Amino acid sequence: MRIAIGIEYDGTAYNGWQRQSHGVGVQTVIENALSKIANESIETICAGRTDSGVHAIAQVVHFDSKVKRTMRNWLFGINSNLPDDVNACWAKIVDQNFHARFSAISRSYRYLILNKSVRSSLHRNRAWWIHRPLNEFDMQRAADHLLGEHDFSAFRAAGCRASTPIREISNIRINRDGDWIAIDVTANAFLQHMVRNIAGLLATIGQGEANSALVREVLESCDRKKGGVAAPAHGLTLMKIDYPDKFDLPIAR
Repeated sequence: MRIAIGIEYDGTAYNGWQRQSHGVGVQTVIENALSKIANESIETICAGRTDSGVHAIAQVVHFDSKVKRTMRNWLFGINSNLPDDVNACWAKIVDQNFHARFSAISRSYRYLILNKSVRSSLHRNRAWWIHRPLNEFDMQRAADHLLGEHDFSAFRAAGCRASTPIREISNIRINRDGDWIAIDVTANAFLQHMVRNIAGLLATIGQGEANSALVREVLESCDRKKGGVAAPAHGLTLMKIDYPDKFDLPIAR
């Protein structure tokens, strides 16, 4: 039996999603919780690996188990064995053809910026504080250059292991609400640090240090060294994973 679960987490205390020998990954605590409920070792596959300090509202994972449990028992059993900063939101039996990663149509991330002169203690782990005024309209004009399918080599981490740098961004919006600026990006898939590198460059433009055409120049260069500094990880949240309707998965709110 294959089961999919929706996961949310505050990534502050974790060395990213992946299970690892140094530090603790979110995957480790999820699998430990599932294994206790199943009384057997459980391994999970996620929709997209998040980096150290990155958060998720709608991570999706799947696992296989022969153990018979109701979805209610899986859900509440998992949560009773998870720390407070990781939570399962739903559980559902899925077709054996479902794959959390390969069945996904698109992923959506939000990068959050607090744009005010005074920092916030309460939001220090959830948003990038920039005290200099940002022009969100200039940021949007710059971001528009990224729409469509491109070689995003200039926005990938040096250690990125993706087999191809070609990705397609279907939506990128910069919205301001008072002191808050949200950069929302949807793509078929992302390269390591891709959203953080985009956010860092857009912030440079928003502060008036470059014009919007710089994004196109950086994109066409395929040179990460021209892309500027990556935005810090703690401002990034995985917001949504889209799948074909046939899988009928719960929608993140």
